[in-house]
Amino acid sequence: MAVITSARRAETIKTEGLHNVADVRRLYLEVSWRQRGEERSPANGVTRSWIYRFKSPITGKVRNMGLGSSRDLGFADAKEKALAAAKQLLEGKDPIIERDREREATRQAYQRDIASRVTFKDVAESYLKKHLPSFRNDKHRHQWKTSLERAGAAFGSLNVAEIDQGAVVKFLSPIWDSAPVTASRIRGRVEKVLDAARAAGLRDGENPARWTGHLEHLLSARPKIEHHSAMPVAAVPAFMARLRERETMSARALEFAILTASRSGEARGAEWREIDLEARTWTVPASRMKASREHTVPLSDRAVAILKALPDLGVYVFPGAQGQPMTDAALMRLLQRMDANCTVHGFRSSFRDWAGDLGHFDREVVEHGLAHGLPDATEAAYRRGTALNKRQLLMQSWSDYCGGKLTAVGNVVALHG
Repeated sequence: MAVITSARRAETIKTEGLHNVADVRRLYLEVSWRQRGEERSPANGVTRSWIYRFKSPITGKVRNMGLGSSRDLGFADAKEKALAAAKQLLEGKDPIIERDREREATRQAYQRDIASRVTFKDVAESYLKKHLPSFRNDKHRHQWKTSLERAGAAFGSLNVAEIDQGAVVKFLSPIWDSAPVTASRIRGRVEKVLDAARAAGLRDGENPARWTGHLEHLLSARPKIEHHSAMPVAAVPAFMARLRERETMSARALEFAILTASRSGEARGAEWREIDLEARTWTVPASRMKASREHTVPLSDRAVAILKALPDLGVYVFPGAQGQPMTDAALMRLLQRMDANCTVHGFRSSFRDWAGDLGHFDREVVEHGLAHGLPDATEAAYRRGTALNKRQLLMQSWSDYCGGKLTAVGNVVALHG
């Protein structure tokens, strides 16, 4: 082991190993050779690093604290760092523990400085960029964007770390009673963004938008989100007869949605390429399904007749304005004009009630007809096998019932000529 007595010696020594610095206890210069390929020698390059070696007063173990490369830390500066570490030892402190504490304090100060300049809007934009692609449909994406834009405007220039319960209550209070369902959904979205801010180290403490244990004490009882209103099964045939008298595109879209027991968005967004009239099927891709699984719908005689009578006006079977899919509002307006106290989605409940009353179809067949996930592998296997043929019978029977050709009371089925 050589002794390092000068900066020049520290810069030129090539003997591998630890070398003591002459006038500073516990300070060493570690010399090692870089290896390239099979050869390992000083000719391939030498690295020199300062090491402070000490026995920890905390753990009693010998520890090596790296001070830095000799290229970045000069001889005099290395001695100064070693003397500072020696002073900490005299105070009963572990220099590595103290260094780590200082680094953590610096990191936290840096994070606080960043947070002081980051607003709710900044975090919301980052959150949406990461999560919007995974949302199921355009309507859902639009609702998230408008909700968070509304919150961002309310919180203004407040940095995300400063948003407290008072700011959240002030934002939500004006809409909590006037639009309770909307307000409840906005609250949940704000909560997620503030959770994301905390995960990113931009804020600490409890989430001020959380309901349980927080806002439940400051706002009125959480509004109940109403279930989709369904039409009584017995009223469906008469309604369908009136619906068929209407010759509008929205009437055909609504009738198609009812006959296929599909969700509004699935029917309104139907594309001609998804339709196979010869096979009498409509295959909805996974990207448009709530469960993110492709779903094949058998088409009844009436559903096929609707499709054959429609003009091909582009990509969509039921186009709205400017070649885009028909809006949900168009179908809701139609229901209102027809004095139907129900929603489009509610007809799926009507379908399920009818199937239950009819009593001829297995639960698995009905659940798959509604594109619901089946709970176990046995039912999944059943779905992949014979369910399509059985669902063809199911959907035709439903269509016949809607058309007034079939009635069911309990398990007794009556056909009408």
